[in-house]
Formats: sequence, C-alpha cells, structure tokens
Amino acid sequence: MKFNRGKFISMFAAAPFLYSMKSLNDLDKNSSGLPKTPKMPVLFLGHGSPMNAITENEFVKGFRDIGKTIPKPAAILCVSAHWYTKGTKITSNEIQNTIHDFGGFPKALFDVQYPAKGNFELAKETKGLLMPLEASLDDSWGLDHGAWSVIKHLYPNADIPVIQMSIDYSQSPAQHFELATKLQKLRSKGILIIGSGNIVHNLGMSDFQNMHRDNYGYGWAKEARAFVNTKINDRDFGALTNFNAMPKFMQMAMPTPEHYLPLVYSLGLHQKNEEICLFNDKMLAGSLSMTSIRIG
Repeated sequence: MKFNRGKFISMFAAAPFLYSMKSLNDLDKNSSGLPKTPKMPVLFLGHGSPMNAITENEFVKGFRDIGKTIPKPAAILCVSAHWYTKGTKITSNEIQNTIHDFGGFPKALFDVQYPAKGNFELAKETKGLLMPLEASLDDSWGLDHGAWSVIKHLYPNADIPVIQMSIDYSQSPAQHFELATKLQKLRSKGILIIGSGNIVHNLGMSDFQNMHRDNYGYGWAKEARAFVNTKINDRDFGALTNFNAMPKFMQMAMPTPEHYLPLVYSLGLHQKNEEICLFNDKMLAGSLSMTSIRIG
C-alpha cells in the first residue's frame, strides 16, 4: 500500500554555527527539577509504515522485546522525523493529541489514539539544557506517528508522559549531534530518549508490491545499511554526520535528511564504553531499512 507523505522536504543548508559553552553550574541548575536516577538507555527506532501501529509483525515484536529490557521511565523525550521545523521546538501540552499525519490508510489506523500526558517540567528543563540555542515551547503540536506508532508498543497503556522535540532543518548534522550531547543529563533523570526515523528511507524508489518479501533491499540500500552499521559499531560517528564525504549510495538512502537525523540525536547521547545493540536490522520494500538500536 502506498504511503502518501506528499512531496519530500528539500535538503537544508549546513551553515556553520558556533555554540558558546555554559558552565557546569548553569547546566546543573537547568536540570535540577527532576530527581536523579540510574542512567537510562537511549533508543533509535526504525518506525517504517504507520501500519506498524496496528499490524503484528517481527518489527513490532522487536519494539516490544526491547521495551522489556528497559527500566520504566519517568517520561519519554522523542525526536521524530515527522516534526521538521524552522527552529527547535518542544511540546509543552498537558495532554498530547494523537496526530494522524498521513493519508491513504485504513480507517482503523485513523481511529488509533495514544492519550499520553505531556510533561511541562521536562519541556522546560530540555529548553534550558539546549541553551544558548533558543528553543521554543509549543502547545500546537502533539504526538505524530513517528512517536506514537512505536511508543505504543513499548508502553501500550499510554501511562508514561511523552514530549517531542522537533528537528530544525536549518541546522547541520554536526550541530544536531552537538545538541544531543546537551541532553545527556536527562538520562540520569529517568528520561528515555528515543529517536524515531529510518536510516535508509527512499520512498520514491520503494517496491511496495514486494512489501512482505523478507529482508528485501536493492544493492545500494544494502550498502548503505552496511556502511552505517559498521560506522556505528566502530563508534565512528563523525563519518555519519559528514554528509559531504558520504558515498553516493548514502545520498540514495536519504534523498532528504529528516528520517536519518533522529539517528544522529541518538548517537550524540552515546557515552564512552557504552554497549550498542542493533535489532530489527532488516531491509523492507527495496529502499527502506528497519534497523533500530539500543545504547546503554
């Protein structure tokens, strides 16, 4: 079934930008509102089709299985491919609306609601940690399908507060990586940080007639998956943020960057000597990958 997302968003300009450093004392003040906990892991989830929200398959099982390995979080911060904005925004809603940001799917999918609460305190702390970047609190968004379609498998009762942080299309990949490092303290506040996208994501070349063919990927798509997986396992994250130096097959794998950048946020939260586990590591419809990772 064809996933109608409308036209692709054009590639952003990677203009240089310098962040001034805040003192450790300032960072401590900004992250003082939430109690300290053992460090939470970080996830990147290859979310695939919205139909994964209501379909039973091996990828959905993979989401559920990884959820069982994670301590129950105090709240979730999700960076989704489907909130791609000018400037960085953070949801501040008390209740997060379930956004059905797609077309051409069965009514049963549009009927799905995921009524998770927001967390204004977490939104404020996240905004503070990102300084001097001027992020804005936003109550006009909610949870798009990049968030709720996968989080519902981890926490089906919608009993964990969830906020989203948008992806600023004016920032370079290296700048997104740097922003992620600023969120590190949240991991020790009981916050599960999730990036949700797809590493290989070229809908224009997808073979939906072979959607159910096991681990089906074009040659260039398999090369892209192998390249990214190798760099992740080698902890060579710089190679994954330098778009200008990437091989041609990576340009085909991400004709637009919004589905790839949530991976950059997850990798930016990796700390030295932390384990990285890949799961759901399969191709789909020729030009999509469902590869997901757990850090820590």
